[in-house]
Order: sequence, then structure tokens, then C-alpha cells
Amino acid sequence: MSWRTVIISNQSKLDYKMGYLVVRNDSETKRVLMDEIAVLLIENPAVSLTGFLIEAAMEKKIKVIFCDSKRNPVSELIPHHGSHDSSSKIRTQFAWNDAVKAVIWRDIVSEKIRKQADFLFELGKTEQADMLFEYLDQVDYGDVTNREGHAAKVYFNALFGLDFTRSAEIPINAALNYGYSLILSSFNREISANGYLTQLGIFHDNMFNHFNLACDFMEPFRILVDRYVYEMKPEKFEKDEKHQIWNLLDKRVLIDGQSQLLPDAMRIYTKSVLDAINDNDSSEIKFYSLEG
Repeated sequence: MSWRTVIISNQSKLDYKMGYLVVRNDSETKRVLMDEIAVLLIENPAVSLTGFLIEAAMEKKIKVIFCDSKRNPVSELIPHHGSHDSSSKIRTQFAWNDAVKAVIWRDIVSEKIRKQADFLFELGKTEQADMLFEYLDQVDYGDVTNREGHAAKVYFNALFGLDFTRSAEIPINAALNYGYSLILSSFNREISANGYLTQLGIFHDNMFNHFNLACDFMEPFRILVDRYVYEMKPEKFEKDEKHQIWNLLDKRVLIDGQSQLLPDAMRIYTKSVLDAINDNDSSEIKFYSLEG
């Protein structure tokens, strides 16, 4: 099982040789076994990759993420064929029933709000937590009344203050957005590995968004980023803070009765949501919980 996150920060040449990622620069050469790599993050635009490495990374379903000159993720590699029967799965995806999608989205939104409320309760913000628990009881099929949006406003104001807005250009938002982008990339990887299209969501349907389905699936996992950023309380968001956020992928959670690293929990959860949609049974969804 792949588990490593490899970050390339300096100008280097990346190659593939005999099962290893080979990293060469002016001062040294390092090797990492490809079978151990889950995510390869290219932080420096001056890094070059060989075609052999790209081919191997796609075969092993390694998530490759590219950053701009400010070290912000801007693109990623996704294989065209995630599984041997992807054509059949894509046809199935286009035929997903709207009523089923509405039920699945209701359950995903409910789990997100529940986790938000639990976090606020842990912090002693009981009044706001109680408001979210009330919203939780009001979530309908497809969340047509947008309880998710109402809960988000209460939630973020409770965490970061009444003056806080998600649109403000401040370090907290930069950290949240960076963390969310990492979670989103991980879900893109799992959806593609299962043979489905990331563009075709169950709720999100923006024609300019290539990752609608990943945006749907990731919602309950956003709270893990929120917890991390709340503890960080960053006054700036630069290289060191970004690397701190990457530690999130080393976190362990409980899912399906076992302790799992976060990337493995995402894999289990993604498969369970896809099964739930295809089987018209939302009870098949396996949500995570925190250890301890």
C-alpha cells in the first residue's frame, strides 16, 4: 500500500529507474521506491520529469501535483483510464438516478454539519454547536434549503470571529484553501482509480469545474483541515506553513472499524459512496471518525 508524500522543493531532474523515483540535482542523487509513493508534489516549476516517470506514476496511480512559483497547487496528472472497466462505469455514472443522488448528498451534508457541530462543542462553543445540530435535523433530500450554507456561516464565525469571511485574503483562508486543495486532489485520485469521471458530480455541476464529484465527496473531510488550521492560527502562510499542512495526510482516523491513515480512509470512503450510489443504498457509506 502506497503511503509516502514526496515533496520536490528544489530544482531537480526526476527520472524512473528499476522501480525507483530518482531525484537528481547539483549536489546529490536520491531514490524512493515508487510502490511507497501515494502523492508526488512538485513545488518548484524548474523541476523536470521524464516521460518514463510520468508513465510509471500513472500505472501506479500516484497523484502528481504541480505548483506555481508561489508554491500553490495549480494542476495535477490524472490517468485517462482508472480501471479496466472504466467505460462501463462512466456509462453507469451518466445514468445515476437523481433521487438517489439527492439522498446521498443529504447524507454527506448531514455528516459534514455533524462533524462541524462536534468540533464546536469540543471547543466549548455550545450555543453555536446547538444551532448546527438544529440545522442537522432540517437537512432535506438534496439539501434544497441549503442548511449546509447556513451552518457554514455560523461555524466559521464561531471558529475565527464574527468579522471573518471566507473571501478575505488572509493567512487563515490561504491555509484553509491549501488544505482543501490537498484533500480535493486525493479524492480526484481515488475517483479516477475507481474508473469514474471527476467532472460529473452528484450535486456540484459547475461547467467550468473539472472536479465536481470530488467536491461532493470531500465535504465531511474539510473539517480535518479546519481543525488543523484552527490549531495553527497562522499569521503568515509560506513554505513552512504549507509543509505543516501536508502533515495532515499522516493523520490516522477510524473507518470501517479500523484505524487508517487519511489517504487510505479516503480510498475506503470513496469506494463506499460509489457503491451506495450504484446500489441505491445510502447506508453503505462508510464515514470516518476521530481516534481517541
